[in-house]
Amino acid sequence: MRSPKIVLVGAASVIFGTTTIRDLLLSPALAGSEIALVDIAEEGLGPVVRFAERLNAALGRGCRISATTDRRQALPGADFVVVSVAVDRERTWNLDFEIPLRLGVRHVLGENGGPGGLSHTLRNVPLLLDIARDVEALAPQAWVINFTNPMSRLCLALARHTRLRFVGLCHQIHEGYRIVAEVLGMNPSDFQLLAAGLNHFTWILSMTDRRTGDDLYPAFRERLRRMPPGFEPLSRELYDIFGLFPAVGDQHAGEYIGDAWRHVGTDGYDWGWYHRRMAQVHADVEAIARGDADAIQRWVAAPSNERAQQVIAGLWTGSGGFEEAVNVINGGAIANLPSGAVVEVPAHVSRDRILPLQVGPLPDGIAELCARQVAIQELAVQAAVSGDRQAALQALALDPVVPDMETARRVLDELLRAHAAYLPQFRE
Repeated sequence: MRSPKIVLVGAASVIFGTTTIRDLLLSPALAGSEIALVDIAEEGLGPVVRFAERLNAALGRGCRISATTDRRQALPGADFVVVSVAVDRERTWNLDFEIPLRLGVRHVLGENGGPGGLSHTLRNVPLLLDIARDVEALAPQAWVINFTNPMSRLCLALARHTRLRFVGLCHQIHEGYRIVAEVLGMNPSDFQLLAAGLNHFTWILSMTDRRTGDDLYPAFRERLRRMPPGFEPLSRELYDIFGLFPAVGDQHAGEYIGDAWRHVGTDGYDWGWYHRRMAQVHADVEAIARGDADAIQRWVAAPSNERAQQVIAGLWTGSGGFEEAVNVINGGAIANLPSGAVVEVPAHVSRDRILPLQVGPLPDGIAELCARQVAIQELAVQAAVSGDRQAALQALALDPVVPDMETARRVLDELLRAHAAYLPQFRE
């Protein structure tokens, strides 16, 4: 059997690109693959290519690595197109957070929900659909694997406006494992979580001891009471009220809860942490490009939690297994959410197929929280595609973090002005 062709769009992103390349090269099932690196930032591609070539040689995978700034050159013959892109990410995200906050929206992150989630959607949906149109023209058989946020909304755009097969992947389920492990005093590998809902808003349906099969929720509930008051306070309140614990951590769950700021604060994304991480990865990439054996050894010790390589290998070889969190069209996987919604659920990956697990209905209160977000996502995608101001306004007016309709109008006007250069669909 031939090896697949994998195209990485956004490959010069030093964290996404290098992590995904390393993960692909660590997969024996993908040895000999063609890996095409694509990014419009030509100056960033050189170090990433040298990084990839060093790891490829060190691992003996025999992959063919190429790079280009023109995705149309890379796409013909692609079997998988992995996408992680954003428009002027740091500057625009800061505006998405600061403008609503100044106008009275007390939100906690500003990326996937609230006004920031809408603004990200308006910028990133057209960008993703431009890429998707090229994939449809040049590699219509390819799977699109999306990492770009807001995950649910971008996947919904692919579902509504393309004929492509796609899946969205997010590592946030591992935050659920971290939280449960800390509460129970167990190793994450010793238990299994089953979670479902929407991206960054999934709920732990069950937690099970892998060895004994015992239900761990009762012990979790008891030990959670003994945790310090500052330990995941929002998630604990949601658990007390709605009966299931969120699987994503307070900051992400808080994007969908109106008064999350009371528990989480309004500091926003930790850019200091991000810049420190970026600096470390840059240093590692440079060291690996020079052939530093210690740096190479650190990077090939284990794959990340992103799982692109697992899904690609499973779809390609048929040897895939159980994926704990994929973003796909619902189709009844969650019985009491709309069939056409994008949901995050476990799934079985087989040759050329992703089969979502039918998890049944969510508890009524949780289903209602999610259903509101599904409606907002539909409106946000409509606005992003057509430049429909009324749909954008409705998305904000429905959003639980926006306090009133007048604030929704003011926030929308200011965000559209601030990002006008990136929103041609809204020009009159």
